[in-house]
Amino acid sequence: MRILHTMLRVGNLDRSVAFYRDVLGMRELRRKDYPDGRFTLAFLGFQSEAEGAVLELTHNWDTERYDLGNAYGHIAIEVADAAQACDAVRARGGKVVREAGPMKHGSTVIAFVEDPDGYKIEFIQRGTQKD
Repeated sequence: MRILHTMLRVGNLDRSVAFYRDVLGMRELRRKDYPDGRFTLAFLGFQSEAEGAVLELTHNWDTERYDLGNAYGHIAIEVADAAQACDAVRARGGKVVREAGPMKHGSTVIAFVEDPDGYKIEFIQRGTQKD
């Protein structure tokens, strides 16, 4: 068994695809419209679906916005340098919500950015995860 994908519901598919592609550097792997169900699925990843887990963005055509609730946590992405990753996100118009630094009560270097729908993405700096 392996994890195939994580699904997020998004209010504006093109805006969200642009964020994950242009700000975080993922590739759009495939996209399909389901007119009878009035939704579109887009799959994005750093590698192919055969090589690793990807992100599924689901856009229900009649829904412009979702409430995130309080159960969702975040998506984690390993980066070489969390501070540089934040600088790159900021330079591409993305929103950094927690600058790079050691996690509270630990030494792992982390940072958080936020996608256009308010979902949090954690950057974990490679080589610092000891906690």
